[in-house]
Amino acid sequence: MKKTLSTLFIVFFFTQLMVAQNLKRANHLFEKRAYLDAAELFLNEEIKSQQVYEKLGDCYYFNTKMKDASNWYKILIQKFEITVDATYFFKYSQALKGINDFKEADKWSKKYYEKKQISPKSNLETLSFIDSLNTQIDRPYLVHHLVNANTTNSDFGTSFFGNKVVFASTRNIGETYDWNKQPYLDLYQAEQTESGDFSNISVFSNSINSKTHESNAVFTKDGKTMYFTRNNFIEGKKIRDKNKVTHLKIFKAQLIDSRWTNITELPFNSNNYSVEHPALSPDEKQLFFSSDMPESIGSFDLFVVNINEDGTYGTPKNLGSKINTEQREQFPFISIENNLYFASDGHFGLGGLDIFKSEYLNGNFSTPINLSDKINSNLDDFAFIIDEEKETGYFSSNRLGGIGDDDIYRFTQLKKYYVQGLVKNKNTDELLPGSLVTLFDNNRNTISDMIVGEDAVYSFEISNNENYKIRGTRRLFSPYDVEFSTDNEGNINKNILLILESYEDAEKKIVEENGKIQIKINPIYFDFNKWNIRTDAAVELENIVTVMKKYPDMVIEIGAHTDCRGPEEYNLNLSHKRAKSVREYLVSQGIPNDNVKSVGYGEMQPLNHCIKEGICKEEEYDINRRCEFVILY
Repeated sequence: MKKTLSTLFIVFFFTQLMVAQNLKRANHLFEKRAYLDAAELFLNEEIKSQQVYEKLGDCYYFNTKMKDASNWYKILIQKFEITVDATYFFKYSQALKGINDFKEADKWSKKYYEKKQISPKSNLETLSFIDSLNTQIDRPYLVHHLVNANTTNSDFGTSFFGNKVVFASTRNIGETYDWNKQPYLDLYQAEQTESGDFSNISVFSNSINSKTHESNAVFTKDGKTMYFTRNNFIEGKKIRDKNKVTHLKIFKAQLIDSRWTNITELPFNSNNYSVEHPALSPDEKQLFFSSDMPESIGSFDLFVVNINEDGTYGTPKNLGSKINTEQREQFPFISIENNLYFASDGHFGLGGLDIFKSEYLNGNFSTPINLSDKINSNLDDFAFIIDEEKETGYFSSNRLGGIGDDDIYRFTQLKKYYVQGLVKNKNTDELLPGSLVTLFDNNRNTISDMIVGEDAVYSFEISNNENYKIRGTRRLFSPYDVEFSTDNEGNINKNILLILESYEDAEKKIVEENGKIQIKINPIYFDFNKWNIRTDAAVELENIVTVMKKYPDMVIEIGAHTDCRGPEEYNLNLSHKRAKSVREYLVSQGIPNDNVKSVGYGEMQPLNHCIKEGICKEEEYDINRRCEFVILY
C-alpha cells in the first residue's frame, strides 16, 4: 500500500510539474508573439484560468481567426465577466463582426464603452452606421481584386515609386516568422498594367531586404530617398527587449549610383517600442508614422515629426485624440491634397481595422470619416494610398474572397462631371443674378434647378454618355435653352453661357408703360354693355397670339378696365366678363390655358383724373376704357 501511494504521489508530482512547465512554455511563446504555437499549448490545459482563456482568444484574434477568437472570448466573458478587463469586450465585439454577427457585436461594443466610462464618438449600431456612411461618401469607390499582385501568402502595403509600385510580400522562401508561420516580409517592385494590376514583379533591392521584416516604404518625389519599416536588426542580429520581443523601426536609405545605400535608422526609434509605417507630407517636410511609444493614447498612435533642412528631425508629436484612440491607429498616408488616410480599429467601424479619412490643414485635422463598406469590410482593411489626380489607388485587406492571408486591392473613384457656366443679358452682356437655371434629362424631366447668386454662376453634376437640356429663365426675359450630350472620353465638363434677352429688347410690340411690361397693340373695343369679341378686336388680338406663340413660356395677364360712368359694381362685373372673353379667344387660337390669366379691374385703376362722372370729355373717359396685356413671366 505504501509503495502504491508513493508511486501515485510521484506520478501526480510529475504530472503537475509537466502542467506547470507546459503553461510556462505557453506563456513564453505568447510573450514572444509565437501565437499559433502558444495556442496549441494553452489548448492542452485541462483546467483553464481566466488568463488562459484571455490568451487563447488573443492567439486567434491576432491571427484574424475570428471564429475561434469569438468562441474563446465568449467562454471567457461567460465565466469572468465581472473581473475581465474592458479590452476583452472590445476584442469580442471585433471578433463577432469578423463573423458577421453585428447585433451581438454592437451589444458588447456598448458594454465596452460603458465599462470604460467614455462616450462613443458615433452611432454604435453597425448596420445603421453603414447606411449613414454611404450618405457621406458622395463619390463611391469601385474595388478591384488584383490577381497578379497577390499570392497565397501575404501581400500588402503598396507605395508609389515613380511609374512603379513597391509592396511587401512573404512570397520569398526562407525562415518563417513565429507569429503566423509565414516567411519574413521583403519589399518587391512591379510595373502597373492598364488595368492597374502588377506585372514584371521583382525583388526591390537586396541591400534593403534582410533576414527579417521589411515593409511599408515611402519615397521622395525625386526617387532618391526612401523610408521603410524593418525589424530591430543591426549587423545581422535581431535586437530584443526584456520580453524577448523584436520591435519595428523606421530606416532611411539613399539611392546612389543606382544602389540603395546609407541605410540608417531614425533617431527616435527605440529598442523598447515600435516605430513603423512612414508617410511623407506632400512638401516632404514632415514624416508621419505609427508607434506605441510611451506618449501614445492607445496601443498604437499616429505621430508626426518635422524633417529639418539639414536632414535632422524634430521631436515626434502625437496627432491627438481626434485621430488617435485607445486602440490601434496605423498605416498613415498623406495625399497630395493634404488628406490623411489611416487604419484604425478604435474609431467605430465595420470590424477589424477600417480605413478613415481626415482633412489635414495647417496642422489641424477634421473628424475622421469612415470610407464606408465600399472600401472597408468586417475584417482588416489598411495601407490605403491614392493618386487623387488619377482618382485611383490601392489598399490591403484580409477580407474573405482573397487569395492569401493579406491581399492588395485596387480602387477607382466614380468620376464626377459638371455642366457649368454664367447667365448674362444678351444685349448688355451684364450678369443676371437671380435667374433660374434648370437641367433636364433626355425625357425632359427636371433633374435639378437653382437660382444663381450674385456671380450668376450655375453648376450641375451630370453623368457620362447622356443627353441633356439646360434652360435659363428670368421674369420678363425670353427663356434660353441649350441641348448637349456627354461622352465617355472626358468631353463632358461644359461651360455653357446662357444668354437671356428681355422681351422688351426682343420685340418692338413689348414696351414698358404705366410701370408694367406690356404687349402693346391698338385698343380693342367692345359694343356698349357687351363683352363679345368684335371682328376688329380679333384682328388686334392676333398680334398677341403671334407674340405668345413665338415665346411659348410667356405668361400674361389680361387686365380689363372701365371708366367711372355707371355703378361701380356693374363696371367691375363687366370688366371681368370682357377679360374672360379675351382670354377665351386667345385659348381658342392655340395659346395654352395656363399661359393666360384674366382680371377685371372695373374703374379701380384709372390712368387720369377722370374718377367722377361728368367731369371729363368723352375722349378722356376713353383712356380709362382699355385692355392691357401685361407680361408676368
